[in-house]
Amino acid sequence: MTQQSDRPEVWLEPWSDSDLELLRRNNVSEMMTYIGGPETEEQLVARHQRYLEHWRLGTARMFRVVIPDVPQGVGAVGYWDKSWQDTLVYESGWSIETEFQGSGIAVRAVTAALEHAARVGSRRYVHAFPSVENEPSNALCRKVGFKLLSECDFEYPPGHIMGCNDWRFDLGQLQRNPGAA
Repeated sequence: MTQQSDRPEVWLEPWSDSDLELLRRNNVSEMMTYIGGPETEEQLVARHQRYLEHWRLGTARMFRVVIPDVPQGVGAVGYWDKSWQDTLVYESGWSIETEFQGSGIAVRAVTAALEHAARVGSRRYVHAFPSVENEPSNALCRKVGFKLLSECDFEYPPGHIMGCNDWRFDLGQLQRNPGAA
């Protein structure tokens, strides 16, 4: 198989103390339009601490998205426990810095996160809830293999209700390897 130079290799690194700067770089209007706008510094620090704590507790897996020559990362992807319609599932979310969008990085990163969830997770389904207006994220869900279930009202950030699409990915489609980290 020939590697295409315009489709960079992508890998995930576990979220770490040094990744607060990545959150800051992603906290710009064009990337936060569909989820309530940019956060304050206090909100960013709190979210960073939640990512670290949830990783330690095993209730979420957030990752820095890395490509060659950009070790500090170009975005974030992850999944976390969620109770949705009386079922325990994972919710997934992602962000890729504007200058790296449209190059296939997000598809590879979300796919890698789903593969990780299938290997080490305990849930069958992963849901994503992009705004109905967020065509790039909805297109990403289609490309990765999520199934569109319905439109729904979703609260994010807290106190902000938005119209979303409920996309579901069945981790049963992927090979599970119990005990893998």
